[in-house]
Amino acid sequence: MHPFSYQTLPQRVVFGHGSLARLPDEADALGAGRVLVLCTPGQRALAERAAALLGPRSAGIFDGAVMHVPIEQARRAREAAARSGASAVVAIGGGSTVGLGKAIALESNLPVIAVPSTYAGSEMTPIYGLTDAGLKRTGRDARVLPRTVIYDPELSQALPAAISVTSGINAIAHAAEGLYAADRNPVSEWMSREGIAALSRALPLIADAASPAQALRAARGDALYGAWLCGAVLGSVTVGLHHKLCHTLGGTLNLPHAEVHTVVLPHALAYNAAAAPQAMQAIAQAMGAEHACGARAVFDLALRLGAPTSLRELGMAAADLDRVCALALRDQYPNPRPLEPEGIRQLLEDAFAGRPPRG
Repeated sequence: MHPFSYQTLPQRVVFGHGSLARLPDEADALGAGRVLVLCTPGQRALAERAAALLGPRSAGIFDGAVMHVPIEQARRAREAAARSGASAVVAIGGGSTVGLGKAIALESNLPVIAVPSTYAGSEMTPIYGLTDAGLKRTGRDARVLPRTVIYDPELSQALPAAISVTSGINAIAHAAEGLYAADRNPVSEWMSREGIAALSRALPLIADAASPAQALRAARGDALYGAWLCGAVLGSVTVGLHHKLCHTLGGTLNLPHAEVHTVVLPHALAYNAAAAPQAMQAIAQAMGAEHACGARAVFDLALRLGAPTSLRELGMAAADLDRVCALALRDQYPNPRPLEPEGIRQLLEDAFAGRPPRG
C-alpha cells in the first residue's frame, strides 16, 4: 500500500426517509437563533416547508439561487442574511443552492445546514465556486463546508427522471476522478467504488417509468447514499481535467452543470485511460461492466438512460471550441496525463459531436 494522508472533515450527517423533520433539532445543535432558508425560485414550496419546521426561528426565505453562483447574486444573498439577523442558513435543494450557502459562509462564517434534493454532492465538500464576468473561479476553504447535512430521500422522490440521471452521473464523475487523483487514499478509493456502484444500481430503476413504487423508493435512497459518498470523495482529493473542463464550460458558456458533467465525463476518462488503467478498471467493475473500459461504461449508461451525450445539444456552438480549449490550458493542475492542446481539443470535439469515447 502506498503512503497516504487522509484529512477528516468536521461535519455531521443525518440520513433517512423523513429526516427533514429533524431540521429544528439540528439548528438547535448549532446554537442557531435565526435561520435564513435558501432555495431556487422553483423550489420555493420546499423552502416553505423548511421555514415552517423552523417556526419562529425562521429568518425568512431567499429564493434567488441560480446556476454557477453569479457574484452579483452572492452579494444579494449575503446582504439578505445580514438584514435578517441570521445566525445560520439552510440551503435546501440542489448544487446551486448549496453553492449560494457557501458564498454566504465564505464572507460571514455563518454555519450552513445543507438539505440536498439532488445528487450534486457539493454539500460534502469545502469547495466553492463563483462566476464573475463569464469566468468561474473555484477554491477550497474550510469555512464553506456545511456543518450539518440532512439527507432525506423523500425530497428527491419528485425529482424528474431526466434530472435524476444527469445529477447522478455528475456524482459518479466526482468518484471517477477520485480514483486517479494524485492524493487519493484507501478510504477515498473505497468510497469511490461504493458510491459509483450504488448510483449505477439506482439510476436505471429511477429512469424506468415502470419501476414499482417500493423499488423506486429504495433506489432513491441508494442514489442519495451514492451521492453522499461521491461528494465525500470530491471533498477529500484534488480534481483533474474533467472538473476543470466542466467548470470552464459551465461558467463561461452558462451551460447546465449536471448535463455538462454527463457529456464530458466519458471523454475525460478516455483522455486519461492509458495513464490510469487501474482506475478505469475499477470504474467499469463498480458499474457492473467488467468487460468494458470505464469511459465506455459511463457513455453506455448515459445512452441507455436517455441522457444528453453532446455539448451541441446543450447549446454550445462550434465557434466556442477554441476559446474553451485555451481556457482549459491556461492553468496547470494535477492530472494523470499531461495537458496536451491537441488531445484536449480532440476531447472537446468528440464531446461536442456526441461521439463515443475513444479507445
